[in-house]
Amino acid sequence: MDKLEDIISRDWDVIVVGTGMGGATFGHRAAVLGKKVLFLEKGKYHPKNDGALVHDFAETFVKQGASVQSQKSDYADAGRWSGPYFYPGKRKEIEFTPFIGAGAGGSSALYGGAMERFFADDFQPGKFEHDPGSSIPGHWPVSYEEMAPYYGMAETLYRVHGSVDPLRENEGFEYLAPETMTKASKELFDFFTRGSLNPYRLPVAYDPHEDCRGCQGFLCRYQCKNDSGKICLEPAIERHGAGLIDECDVIRLEGRKKAIEKIVCLKNGKEFKVGGRMIILSAGAVMSPLILMNSKNEDHPQGMGNGSGMLGKNFMRHHIDLYAVFPRSSDLPGNAKEIAFNDFYVSGKYKYGTVQSFGALPPSGVLVEEIGEDLSKKFPWFVSRAFSLIKPLVSLFLNRVFSKTLILASIKEDLPYLENRVELKKGVPTGALVPVLHYSLSGFERERIKHFRKLLTAKFKPYRVMLLKQSENIERIAHVCGTCRFGDDPDTSVLNKNNRVHGMDNLYVIDASFFPSSGGTNPSLTIAANAIRIADHLFKAGKS
Repeated sequence: MDKLEDIISRDWDVIVVGTGMGGATFGHRAAVLGKKVLFLEKGKYHPKNDGALVHDFAETFVKQGASVQSQKSDYADAGRWSGPYFYPGKRKEIEFTPFIGAGAGGSSALYGGAMERFFADDFQPGKFEHDPGSSIPGHWPVSYEEMAPYYGMAETLYRVHGSVDPLRENEGFEYLAPETMTKASKELFDFFTRGSLNPYRLPVAYDPHEDCRGCQGFLCRYQCKNDSGKICLEPAIERHGAGLIDECDVIRLEGRKKAIEKIVCLKNGKEFKVGGRMIILSAGAVMSPLILMNSKNEDHPQGMGNGSGMLGKNFMRHHIDLYAVFPRSSDLPGNAKEIAFNDFYVSGKYKYGTVQSFGALPPSGVLVEEIGEDLSKKFPWFVSRAFSLIKPLVSLFLNRVFSKTLILASIKEDLPYLENRVELKKGVPTGALVPVLHYSLSGFERERIKHFRKLLTAKFKPYRVMLLKQSENIERIAHVCGTCRFGDDPDTSVLNKNNRVHGMDNLYVIDASFFPSSGGTNPSLTIAANAIRIADHLFKAGKS
């Protein structure tokens, strides 16, 4: 890899902060179209031909009691975020480490490969009944029809395999053929069909590999998972001359009133600056707004892009519950995602979301440690102490139970609220951007969660099912979005319809931050499709 000084000194057309689904896809497209692209990535770069790739959950090998620096290194080797997040507790702020990616491919390096289109209704959220206290808009500034060709380009780029949802057969798109289902998935597929549901093969970005049964939650040793590191970052570097600085913390942006001139970074404890003609923030819907908040100056006293006061607000994360179903067949799918149905995506006047294969849970030892941590945060010390005495028995029980189950996940749309937001934690060392998440469920949302559970539980009968409630847990921040929403009105949004920061000439945010509503299914494909849309708009049409 080139020396840092040489990389910094080059003339870059585009600098992309973050190599997740938005940043890597945009950067790849820009590089293919002839632009000189530099990627800045907080985590480690793990080339897919690296035989040292960790192919397991980080929690299985992180050494308890080891130094903080040693544990951070272990997490980094596993492609995982290692820094703290905080949220307000009853007596003090509660610290946790989120299960998100940091490294080549960002969180896509850990995902289960699900890449599904939003429905046309997702672009018109105002059609459905919502909490009057929500800040949800009537519509997105782009339509499904505008996004459709880019959905197709993203599906081709990421080599998506699956079958078309029977509820959307008239939309005229198709996927590569899926692999044969395991017997347990086929059993449930047939059961749902007999129950008047419309199951289908979940669209997943995987290249078939005989030794792999899915790798959701950890890096893929077999190169079967088509994440943005494999599909976009590596080809951009190896074939199109893109540069990369990994293990690089972006701290703030510097520039004139309407243009960014330099990005201030830290690597190995040393500060440096790098500049380019166009700056793309794709650090995720938590960190991208924090970088903008930390970039205050005389021209932008509230942070860059915050003329509307909306920066960091409208924080959303899908409400996800897990259903452990006990099928008759012992041929389970392991960690592979195979089936889904959308019959309750819209139910009456409400919009809920999708149901799909989840993949295997982490090992029982990992689950037990998570339970212990949750107890220590919510109950007096003696409760967690008592639990520690029965950990071996709980681990044995969980292993026996979940070795016989097929896990399905319900993904319910979350509504945006102005009070749900991300902020910079105060009083931390200079250079550290540490988030504080302010998030609570409204009564309206709690009722929708309860009703969705009731609808699904009825459809699983007579199967034995264990409901693992996750929706109310703020630490389960799956599919975070909305904190830099795009829109037509600069007074109510952070970005314009082409993801340019209002009032800035060369600054864009291209990750899930731009969502004005969360939709009811996985966001990866929509993020990738939008990244291609913006790249083509900028470099083919030459507009901003």
